[in-house]
Amino acid sequence: MPKFCKAERDGHVLIVTIDRPERMNALHSPAHYEMHAIFDDFEKDPDLWVAILTGAGDRAFSAGNDLKWQAEGGTRDRPETGFGGITFRFDRTKPLIAAVNGIAMGGGFELALAADIIVAAENAVFALPEPLVGLAAMAGGLVRLPRQIPMKQAMGMILTGRRVPAEEGYRLGFVTEVVPEGKALAAAKRWAADIEKCSPLSIRASIEVVRDGMRHASVADAINTDYPAITRMRDSEDFVEGPKAFAEKRKPNWKGR
Repeated sequence: MPKFCKAERDGHVLIVTIDRPERMNALHSPAHYEMHAIFDDFEKDPDLWVAILTGAGDRAFSAGNDLKWQAEGGTRDRPETGFGGITFRFDRTKPLIAAVNGIAMGGGFELALAADIIVAAENAVFALPEPLVGLAAMAGGLVRLPRQIPMKQAMGMILTGRRVPAEEGYRLGFVTEVVPEGKALAAAKRWAADIEKCSPLSIRASIEVVRDGMRHASVADAINTDYPAITRMRDSEDFVEGPKAFAEKRKPNWKGR
């Protein structure tokens, strides 16, 4: 059983909660490997369509790397899928929503940046403060942030380590929605419910095209690329069910196959 995070099923949704509030939900090696296993299982489970990641308590989503653990002599080992088993999971096929309920610093911000949607409570604060302690945000922050907001705005955050509140994060463009304090998880569940209305194979195809299409400099090349998830979508029962349900004026019965 996991000791440092919780994984709860809610229909087709998996809610993962980092459960180290005494350490501001900072992650150490055992937590990284727990989350790696949880998200491996999530990818393999055909009945799970969406994941939500949040932090326990009302102070922090995740304060990033557990420096106290390192100072106490703890190992710095991580799985190949990166910080929290997420930041280097480049083949993730299912949508991930970050419900940021407080501080998201360093690796915590990098976890959120690796998600598809960021829902932030009004008390959420984001930063990549690594340079202030002689480090660099190498769990994806230095690469993802400049791809998600304008370069000069990203560099302003990266080169100073400054803290950005939720409302500014929304204006910059890396936050999807800002909600009242204490409501981040509820709002993330609402987003998940909206995603569940769509065909899971269509969602996975969309994720693959957006992600892999960004690897092409040319729009034409991105459009003309063959995407395996598009083929799976077109060969599925859901590809027939969607138009049929629309014609019959009823809700589709998605099977995810």
